[in-house]
Amino acid sequence: MATIKSYTDLEQSKVLAEILPLESADMYRVFENNAETRVYYGKIPTAYFVCKPCWSLTALLGVLPLVDFTTPQLIGTSKTLYRCMYNEDLKSHAYDNPIDACVEIILKLNKKELI
Repeated sequence: MATIKSYTDLEQSKVLAEILPLESADMYRVFENNAETRVYYGKIPTAYFVCKPCWSLTALLGVLPLVDFTTPQLIGTSKTLYRCMYNEDLKSHAYDNPIDACVEIILKLNKKELI
């Protein structure tokens, strides 16, 4: 059984930072000497070290818009697979992690200029 991620990985965070408002991130990574040191909950501080935003599942669900008056659904398709969907035409693949499903649906919404 896969381990459920607590937050977006670095590549997902980079892509989302180009799509979503940075204020929607509820976590951040701290880098020192070009290496990630820790991940913290909270807004990105204005400090001397380099920080990158990242999003928890709660934050990702919070940025998903209504589409044609429909709210997104995060569905457990089995004991270990998750899918995020609005309808049959706008849905993610099934993943072993809900964060991955949410990131995919955000990318699809962005491509359709809905987010």
